[in-house]
Amino acid sequence: MKQKNKLVKVYTGTEVTVNLLKELLEETGVGSTIQNNYKSGIEIGFVGGVQSAIDLYIQQSDFETAEPLIRDFIEKNRN
Repeated sequence: MKQKNKLVKVYTGTEVTVNLLKELLEETGVGSTIQNNYKSGIEIGFVGGVQSAIDLYIQQSDFETAEPLIRDFIEKNRN
């Protein structure tokens, strides 16, 4: 059961794209967590991370539900 609650990184991108995917996931009932080392570093007085490398995590137990949405999102947002 412990494995089911593990966080898995599903996307890395800019703050805008990460927040957009987060909202899409929430609309389908999948919660997520953002890790923004750049913003965190600035808030405590040093720069850590890169502005375009913000990570989005979901629970491993939600991955099967979220995977098609994530794949579609990535395909549509390729530069």
